[in-house]
Amino acid sequence: MIGRLKEVKELEKRYNSAQSEFVAVYGRRRIGKTYLVRETFGDRFTFAHTGVARGTQRRQLTAFRRSLKKAGMKEVGEIKDWFEAFDCLEDYVETLPAGKKVLFLDELPWMDTGRGDFIGALEHFWNGWASARKDVLLIVCGSATSWMINKVIKDKGGLHNRVTCNVFLRPFTLAECRLFAREKRLSLTNADLAELYMAIGGVPFYWTYLESGMSAAQNFDMLFFGDTAKMRNEFGQLYASLFKRPETYLKIVTALATKKVGMTREEIVDAAHVSKNGKLTLVLEELEQCGFVRRYTDFVHRKNDAVYQLVDAFTLFYFRFMHGESNADPHYWSTHARAPVVASWRGIAFERLCLAHVDQIKAALGISGVSARVFAWSHRPQYKGDKGCQIDLIIDREDNVINACEMKFTGGRYDIGEREALDLETKLDVLRRVSKTQKAVHLTMVTAHGLTENPNGQCVQSTVTLDDLFM
Repeated sequence: MIGRLKEVKELEKRYNSAQSEFVAVYGRRRIGKTYLVRETFGDRFTFAHTGVARGTQRRQLTAFRRSLKKAGMKEVGEIKDWFEAFDCLEDYVETLPAGKKVLFLDELPWMDTGRGDFIGALEHFWNGWASARKDVLLIVCGSATSWMINKVIKDKGGLHNRVTCNVFLRPFTLAECRLFAREKRLSLTNADLAELYMAIGGVPFYWTYLESGMSAAQNFDMLFFGDTAKMRNEFGQLYASLFKRPETYLKIVTALATKKVGMTREEIVDAAHVSKNGKLTLVLEELEQCGFVRRYTDFVHRKNDAVYQLVDAFTLFYFRFMHGESNADPHYWSTHARAPVVASWRGIAFERLCLAHVDQIKAALGISGVSARVFAWSHRPQYKGDKGCQIDLIIDREDNVINACEMKFTGGRYDIGEREALDLETKLDVLRRVSKTQKAVHLTMVTAHGLTENPNGQCVQSTVTLDDLFM
């Protein structure tokens, strides 16, 4: 298994525990939750069941009954509700010999149809039976991240503080994707892998689509363009799988896709035409929990004026090249790879790539152990003669230094011209003046292949390259 060493170690620790454990594994669609659990435990499952997508309660219970029979329970009558279902599971487990009992409930949110009090039955099963034993490892899993967090992990009722271990699966890093590519025998350069990452992120399942023997451009065509593209319908399925009523979520991400630096709550209300109420707060929280949006505050904004920024690679790619388009040309990327529209996308997407690898940037700068806030920052002119500017990544360090990072994605070494050097110095001056910071401000250039050596680069205190992001 590539990556996930920490997660496997945690699951094995819970398996070897001297008490019963309740483990919640969660993360976005296609991130590898089920694969992690099944690869870790192999044939050690006592009982495994997967919820039925969009199934009624009757269908869910019928499927649960079949899972009991498949596990080895010989006589299982008709199950009328979830309390009976878990009673049957208890009866089955109690017939088994001594040893750890691994119970795996996959796609848990699908089982909660809104009728039959599924959560109440699960609560009763754990509190009234499983937790009193010493040999149960209950693992629940689900792609609907917000449901898992609100209904299980942060439940205010009977499941409050009952989960003994949370396993949140994050996307792969560039380094893990490179290992994955080598495993699949994909002959691609670091720049190729970075470009693919800028379109599909670190979602492992998406990387399984890539085919050896194809160039990066050919893989783009196969993934996104033409009637048979493998990810042609992924956008709608992605949000529908995570949210029962995705309309409001889609309105918000559609609005956020138009402004790369992000929007405040007030700006979202105006741009997305949504109501300013508690539901908006919940939707924004859930988009953040699922990893589609990041929330940050900068020097100027108060906590209540946080900025929400769309950071999901695939969602951003979809809105740039797939939304509202027929995608009829199956060779679009191969024929447009050098077009200005693609070059512009690469520049913006590289900034998102850097945001996903701040730890690697800090390591390259030698500041891994330094606590820091990370955010984007912009300043609009307030009066005639005032200079506006935007800095997409600021690392505000506790050791009295600020790294103002400029990201540039080019095919070769990046050349800072005389005019650009002056613009960069102006940006730093505006940052110092508006933020009123007393910290030292260091200009850091993050580029694909480093900088050309010339006098204009003297304003740069540190550099980070694409190879550093693979560390």
